[in-house]
Amino acid sequence: MLRGMSGLVGVTVLVVLAFALGQVSRALEMGPYLVGLIDPNWPVWWLPALVFLVGCFVSFTLGSSWTTFAILIPVALPLAEGLGLPLPLMLGAVLSGGIFGDYASPLSDTTIISSMAAACDHIDHVNTQLPYALLLAGVSLVVYLGLGLAL
Repeated sequence: MLRGMSGLVGVTVLVVLAFALGQVSRALEMGPYLVGLIDPNWPVWWLPALVFLVGCFVSFTLGSSWTTFAILIPVALPLAEGLGLPLPLMLGAVLSGGIFGDYASPLSDTTIISSMAAACDHIDHVNTQLPYALLLAGVSLVVYLGLGLAL
């Protein structure tokens, strides 16, 4: 039992550090700072797609959707509020980007457990599901671009 629990210590520490980073981001008011950097005359139609791509990258490289949520929500929602973008759209971009990495990353606990449950090689499992994940991420990116243009 202790050996099994010790395997989860790294994941637990990662999530705790991610929430701490989210708190630091809130305390530093990162969202309002980014709003101040963006010129009000700039078109903001590309921001939901950019948030989605950043979420995909962060979650894929870290292998954790919760870490992505903790990092990006304190930045994306104040950014949306400050620029007049719909909050549900930006929240959806963060959540869907985070879920992409949790599903597709070879580092994700979900992917590791899935390959173990299917009794198949882990990398074979990742290579099998990655084309589907990339296809749907591409479709999602186009949808976020379209929704951004519709604003």
